[in-house]
Amino acid sequence: MSQSVKFDNVNTLFSKALKQKINHYFNNSLKQKTGNRRIFLKAAILLTTFILLYILLVFVPLHWSIAVVLCLIFGANLAAIGFNIMHDAGHNSFSDNKRLNTVLSYTLNLLGGNIYFWKLKHNIAHHTYTNIDGEDHDIEIKFMRIHHDQKLKKHHRYQRFYFPLLYGISYLAWIFYQDYEKYFRGRMGNQTERFHFPVRERVIFWLSKIVHFTLFVVLPIIFVGWLPTLFGLLIAGVVCGMSLATVFQLAHVVSGTEFKTIEGARVEEEWMIHQIQSTANFATRSKILTWLLGGLNFQVEHHLFPKISHVHYPALNRIVKQTCKEYKLQYNEFRTFWAAFRSHIGVIHAMSK
Repeated sequence: MSQSVKFDNVNTLFSKALKQKINHYFNNSLKQKTGNRRIFLKAAILLTTFILLYILLVFVPLHWSIAVVLCLIFGANLAAIGFNIMHDAGHNSFSDNKRLNTVLSYTLNLLGGNIYFWKLKHNIAHHTYTNIDGEDHDIEIKFMRIHHDQKLKKHHRYQRFYFPLLYGISYLAWIFYQDYEKYFRGRMGNQTERFHFPVRERVIFWLSKIVHFTLFVVLPIIFVGWLPTLFGLLIAGVVCGMSLATVFQLAHVVSGTEFKTIEGARVEEEWMIHQIQSTANFATRSKILTWLLGGLNFQVEHHLFPKISHVHYPALNRIVKQTCKEYKLQYNEFRTFWAAFRSHIGVIHAMSK
């Protein structure tokens, strides 16, 4: 990751005021910043659902129509485990027990990814340099242009038509191709510096990939055959990929969020203000979406306080909004999921020409 891009660390009045208010909230409420009983219950529900769906799909003879429905639910369940368990654990906010956070963060490996790569790509690059081309690898999407500094190519004029396909295959491409690309290339992106990859993590990489391949490919082929396995994996993978990609895009690639051109390797704003300018919330009044997405519809609060569990985001939302109002900062929030989605399509269309 580049360490050359710097933020304004002198005029940080907004950051100091906001941090003070958030600390005051937790001190007064006597709440821990990590998860509570609700997140443990949710984790138990999601992991139990994962096990039950896997057993039904692999070991129980089912009519194809029932199997298709269960594969759709299974894909959503995979995404929900990522949103609710792995994500908080990967930020060390699931529990105050660091060992438990580490163990639960490896649920990503169970789902086919790699937590070591994820922390480099997400925790460091994305959360530090949000929406900065060349630094935030989450906006480097093959065959798409979503930042004005990215080179415009002929095929981009059609991206508003083919983006659902790319989002749909993103999860499968991630676990079956991109992780291996990073491993052998030794870089997060084509132009980035080589990263340190300890021997322990290399061993975990291969062991977890073998376990995942056995669970999701070998055993299903043995018990249900290769064709049902292929279709089942595609259905679950597309649902999971569409869910993951859409939630990320609605948080950063919508009207109102900024994509800055960095000159002189310096961002004029303090880091917290940059996060507010480059991030958006959506459908924060929907308790169902908040539960399923692990609070990632409160993306502004997550980017400002990634080490605070998502169970606290609705309360923090009010504090952050009020502080932004005091400092005359635009706070990006869409009332509904569909409003944010329409805005996202508008940005994709604008970046295609």
